[in-house]
Amino acid sequence: MNHLISIITPSFNSAEFIESTVNSVIAQTYQNWEMIIVDDNSTDNSVEVIKRLSQKDDRIKLIKLDENSGAAVARNTAIENAKGDFLAFLDSDDIWKPFKLDQQLSFMGSDINFSFTAYELIDGAGKKLNRQVDNNQTGSFDYKDMLKKKATLGCSTVIVRRCAFKYISMPLLRTGQDYALWLKLLKTGQKAYVFAKVMGQYRILANSISRNKFKKALRQWQIYRKVEQLSVFNAAICFCFYAWRAIFRK
Repeated sequence: MNHLISIITPSFNSAEFIESTVNSVIAQTYQNWEMIIVDDNSTDNSVEVIKRLSQKDDRIKLIKLDENSGAAVARNTAIENAKGDFLAFLDSDDIWKPFKLDQQLSFMGSDINFSFTAYELIDGAGKKLNRQVDNNQTGSFDYKDMLKKKATLGCSTVIVRRCAFKYISMPLLRTGQDYALWLKLLKTGQKAYVFAKVMGQYRILANSISRNKFKKALRQWQIYRKVEQLSVFNAAICFCFYAWRAIFRK
């Protein structure tokens, strides 16, 4: 199996971390990839860093947006320009293990169209926070499972087979657009299969929405009501499952 994998990376003021992220892609044991980095009108020197990296490896492609439009627009722009048979998502401050693409693609084989992996948390300095996510999960998850957030399904762990979905585009939300896309894809009847090995590192920053529990909960409720258009009753049920798991999931 030697399919082209398109790696979808939005970037905004990521100069501090983007080189580590790109280097983790270059270090992959699976080498048939293209990395499409869409810069969302950064105000730091992200573009200069990415340009320098792309000059060393022509598989790295930079697209610049003229105005700051949010991660959904940046990711959708990358998807529109992708040429791969598979789409892999990687945020500009996260890191992959060297065997991530190789092992996950092998896991998917010819039958699995949507997969995700376990990951571990690190801080801004790259120090491990001694927490792993989705490493105890097994099997697959459908639309109803993910409404109840039975798995975390980290964005930088996901790979999807492009031909299995008619239209792959993130809803235009400022936050939570990745979760909204997973729901959209699963709504077609596909399932997300977990490869429960740690294949990457997710960076938790001081200003991350992951640190703001209230904003994260509000985002979840808005997706239930405004994007999925669940009734108040059904949204409340799903939200209770979400809140329970957010509190008690190890």
